[in-house]
Amino acid sequence: MSDIPASIKRQAMDRDFQPSVRIGKTGVTENLVEEILGQLKKRKLVKIKINKGIYERSDRAQVWEYLAQETSSVIVLARGNVGVLWAK
Repeated sequence: MSDIPASIKRQAMDRDFQPSVRIGKTGVTENLVEEILGQLKKRKLVKIKINKGIYERSDRAQVWEYLAQETSSVIVLARGNVGVLWAK
């Protein structure tokens, strides 16, 4: 995680940077992964929010890892039910 540029970290933590993908009651689907891939190609940084009650707190880290692996991206931020993925 230390190879992430400071500018990317700042942008990921910016309060004005709103989530562009939400994980709802259907959970992580192939369509969701494709949507994230499309957004990563356009803007390199995607903020994702998991709706409350969808995953247990202990399962969220696995969700971020899975999405990063499926989209060939890096987890910049994973705090609570919000995560930011970066396409290098």
